[in-house]
Amino acid sequence: MSEPKSSISHGRYINCGPREVLKIRSFTGFGHVHQVIADILKSCAAFRTIAVGRALHGCVVKLGLLSCQSLSKALLNMYSKCGAQGDFLKLFGQMGTSDPVVWNIVLSGLAGSKFYDGKVIGLFNAMHVANGAKPTPVTFAILLPVCVRLGDLNGGKRAHSYVIKSGLGTHTLVGNALVSFYAKCGSVLGDAYAAFNGISDKDVVSWHAIIAGFSENMFMDFAFRLFKGMLKGQVEPNSVTIMNILPVCASLDKNFSYLLGKEIHCYILRRAELGENVNVCNALVSFYLRIGRKEDADSVFQRMESRDLVSWNTIIAGYASNGEWLKAVEFFHELLSTEIIDPGSVTLISVLPACAQLQNLYLGKAIHGYVLRHPCLYEDTNVGNTLVSFYKKCNNIKAAYQTFLMITSQDLISWNCVLGAFAENAYRTQFQELLRMMFKEGIRPDSVTILTIIQHCVTFSRLEKVKETHSYAIKAGFLMVDSEPTTANAILDAYSKCGDMEYAFRIFQSLAEQRNLITFNSMISGYVNSGLHDDAIMIFNTMSDRDLTTWNLMVRAYAEKDCPEQALSLFRELQAQGMKPDAVTIMSLLPVCAHTASFHLLRQCHGYMIRVSFDDARLCAAILDVYAKCGSIECAHRLFQSNFHKDLVMFTSMVGGYAMHGMGEEALRLFSYMLELGVKPDHVIITAVLSACAHAGLVDEGLNIFYSIENVHGMKPTMEQYSCVVDLLARGGQISDAFSLVTRLPIEPKASVWGSLLGACRTHHEVELGRLVADRLFEIEASNLGNYVVMSNLYAADARWDGVMEMRKLMKTRDFIKPAGCSWIEVERRKNVFIAGDCSHPQRSSIYHMLHNLDQQIKQPFLFDKIDILQAALYC
Repeated sequence: MSEPKSSISHGRYINCGPREVLKIRSFTGFGHVHQVIADILKSCAAFRTIAVGRALHGCVVKLGLLSCQSLSKALLNMYSKCGAQGDFLKLFGQMGTSDPVVWNIVLSGLAGSKFYDGKVIGLFNAMHVANGAKPTPVTFAILLPVCVRLGDLNGGKRAHSYVIKSGLGTHTLVGNALVSFYAKCGSVLGDAYAAFNGISDKDVVSWHAIIAGFSENMFMDFAFRLFKGMLKGQVEPNSVTIMNILPVCASLDKNFSYLLGKEIHCYILRRAELGENVNVCNALVSFYLRIGRKEDADSVFQRMESRDLVSWNTIIAGYASNGEWLKAVEFFHELLSTEIIDPGSVTLISVLPACAQLQNLYLGKAIHGYVLRHPCLYEDTNVGNTLVSFYKKCNNIKAAYQTFLMITSQDLISWNCVLGAFAENAYRTQFQELLRMMFKEGIRPDSVTILTIIQHCVTFSRLEKVKETHSYAIKAGFLMVDSEPTTANAILDAYSKCGDMEYAFRIFQSLAEQRNLITFNSMISGYVNSGLHDDAIMIFNTMSDRDLTTWNLMVRAYAEKDCPEQALSLFRELQAQGMKPDAVTIMSLLPVCAHTASFHLLRQCHGYMIRVSFDDARLCAAILDVYAKCGSIECAHRLFQSNFHKDLVMFTSMVGGYAMHGMGEEALRLFSYMLELGVKPDHVIITAVLSACAHAGLVDEGLNIFYSIENVHGMKPTMEQYSCVVDLLARGGQISDAFSLVTRLPIEPKASVWGSLLGACRTHHEVELGRLVADRLFEIEASNLGNYVVMSNLYAADARWDGVMEMRKLMKTRDFIKPAGCSWIEVERRKNVFIAGDCSHPQRSSIYHMLHNLDQQIKQPFLFDKIDILQAALYC
């Protein structure tokens, strides 16, 4: 039999079983059998084949070779690499303890698992006591990362002290480990940098450690300076250096980082081995995408000679993070078309958000099917969570919940995703049931869970549940550990949205030094929504820092407070501060245009919307509505016609405008056109159509619309719609029918219904019926002066002066003071205000002269013969 060579390749005996072991045993005449077994053990360690290793261990024992140091170390190393801590500790106990290599193998094996960190420290301390075994540089390279995991800065410093005493302080391996240790413990400027300077012979790993240390601790400028220092030295950067420095460049100012990145790119191109390295190219693609340079990233990607899965993941995730959802999906399709590389979990986690943004449910479902066909992806919790999030964003809540149930190992993110899906879509019962299930499973909520619960409470205005969540957040410590008061701000906002400004203000006060801009804005928003404008102004005046949201809220506050001048002043001030108004700003300003009937200001708002290209249907509808309120129904109509995306809000505004101008037939035609388009009406537009019919006297048409509410659209009529029908019948002279309808309403009529009927009684001189209606109104709304005035005018029109005196006596008894009538009009960008009894207008003489002429013309008799003469002249 020919003698086998001792230098066997790793893996040759990797599948050896009992027969192969017996063959090894038969090499009794072979003097280097221990070397053969040692090589096979190295292969076992490399491929983690512990069964073969154990068989060889038995062979070694039977051959009596266990006393051989190289074999014992090979066995120890094999058990260590295979993670068999019990086996190598037992073997270690049988071996001599004078060799530091043996200690290092055991320390390395234990350091591989965080569960044995304490054992590593204990074993290192025992090594001091052992005779002959002294720590080597490798020992410290193993020990110091364990100290980092434990957060044991003092333990690491004690090891450093031993290093100095033993004269290993300048050793490259030890120095590198110390640099990394101090950097990861946050002491990079002092200790890590000092350890780096103490290394006598710095290698490329030394530079990597210090550069990575500074970048991880966010000292980007220092990290880049060190890289520049490295370039000036004798150690050349390698692929790892480039991969470390490019993220540092990306974190700097965008324009500056682009220039630095281009320089590094040039450096890479000058060194062929770097330019051909796929990891370096991946880092370059990632760098360009992080700073938004998509064209450069695409150029690097397209020129890559070879691509791995990381390359595809980088380009897909990068385009997705830049909002290029379609491009990300295109790259995903390109990856699939190669049929060389299969998508991994990171690929799917990157592309699914892009599918969600594009609402591409088909592709998302196809990816889900791919996941189900691959067990390694199916069992990946992160992939499952991303699928739940995808279905949530596509509003397929049923699929999101089913996917959640299929996740084999649900984590807190899984629960937060599905809870968020239920909260955002107002699934009240399902949300509460799922939350109970989560607590039953023993899952402890985090701050994201609390924010989701608060969102759910606000959706249903559950103030008591907000208080429960607030209490839990205090007990769980979420409000104490928040450096940024995100949870506290959300709870404050929830209280304000539920109308409890007292609790909201308590939280605001309790935050004290923790308050940020969101805290102030939430408080102002709460006050504005509650109509407490003075309190909002008080908070605003205490703010040192303001953003556009703050200004928008305050413009709205002054507009709602009927202080148009202050609202306009704030609007000008926010522009002077260099802020650019957004759609919300214009929406906040529109009530000022309506209140002052400022057609000029409204046109400015409309012009700004066009210039900035605000694609906001609600803003467009609001401007249309104000045009109608300012008397320009033509401008409102042109704006409606110019808008290609007409939704329900747009139709409602236009119909409301027609109703306001008494254009009932136009309103009906537009409403019919909307129904033909398949747009489903709501109560608001139906009320607007009924109002238009009432103002135009279209009784039959209005009644048909009213009957269609329940019969055609499947809705129950609202009180406002009943009020419109009463007004419709009353204006059409059918007072008795209107009164009969009011008395037969299925719900208690509000003052507005009786008020409409009283106004109709005045119009049609129905005094006795008016008395009945007025008596009912005085019970419901005793403090409304308008009702007394209408009834007084009704008595006066019928010459019932006793009734007039009675109304005046009631008004005097209740201390009613009729406010002076006021009107205004904008002429040549100037607001002209007129108050009853006021003669202060500078052009009053011309105005009164014009009014006198109009009055005279109105009183002149209407002559038909003059019209006939004019018509004859025209035809001639």
